[in-house]
Amino acid sequence: MTGRVLLVATGDVMAYARHTGRPGLATAAGLLATLPDGLGVEVVTEDVQAEPSWDTSPSTMLRLARRARSALLDEGFDGVVVTHGLDTIEETAFLTDLMAGPAATRGGIVLTGAVRALDELSSDGPRNLASSLVAAADPALRGVGAVVCADDELHAARWVTMSDATGVRAMSSAPAPILGRVVDGRAEPTAPPPPRPPAARGEPESHVALIKTYPEMDPVLLTAVVDAGARGVVLEGTGAGNVPITLYAAIAELTEWDIPVVVASRCRTRPVALEDLPPGLGLAAKVGAIGARGLAAAKARVALMVALGGGGRQAVQDWFARL
Repeated sequence: MTGRVLLVATGDVMAYARHTGRPGLATAAGLLATLPDGLGVEVVTEDVQAEPSWDTSPSTMLRLARRARSALLDEGFDGVVVTHGLDTIEETAFLTDLMAGPAATRGGIVLTGAVRALDELSSDGPRNLASSLVAAADPALRGVGAVVCADDELHAARWVTMSDATGVRAMSSAPAPILGRVVDGRAEPTAPPPPRPPAARGEPESHVALIKTYPEMDPVLLTAVVDAGARGVVLEGTGAGNVPITLYAAIAELTEWDIPVVVASRCRTRPVALEDLPPGLGLAAKVGAIGARGLAAAKARVALMVALGGGGRQAVQDWFARL
């Protein structure tokens, strides 16, 4: 297999040297030098300055998403690999997936990271990077969209989450299946990918708040983020998509102001609208809330950023209905 892949490195744990006499941060070229020859991939390296992944800004996420798209659409790369800290890799991966558009059909888009630093015993970084490069170059990933590669597994950006911060099997798609594995230098599909998302329109809105709810929550906590400039709000509720009744009046008020309020859940939920839930559930829809369609709260925030590029609350509701 041959292919031309852009490697975009953002530093973080995969590039850390912590235990040597000269601690530092490896560049993309330095990471590539840790890999064996014979991958069968032509790699072009590029470094992007980024915050630590636990503090990755929306502007950095957007920059990485746009870079992946342009590399495939405008520069003719067969694939793109982005190294990223694992704390928020799922958010950046999903944003990249939502913004990929026709680029998803041109080549593989793979994000990867590591739990262990580059100079730690049995570092997982070089293995994850090597697997990601060959996967990105493999035609099997064309049309799939952005994926996260870790421990030789390929996870759909929509489904993946960091479930374990203590071991190299950090990422999970459960209860959804993994999309495939990297075996003998190739991407081996094992399950169909999720449907492609609706097209992104306009420029995403970076100022979107995420609030975890709790019983008898004071509604001022909801309106305060809007007063501070948030153009949309995601509420992490409970169960099938429930939020405290104390918030209903504030949700209705924000709806009148054309500020979309999206309700996700701290639980796994079905990808259905709030108003389609059985009686007694999803009552926030009656005051204007929009359901997250099964997305976890962090990914609902990313989706709301993209949806707001198309307009206000009604445009957001229409976009989520097709998600």
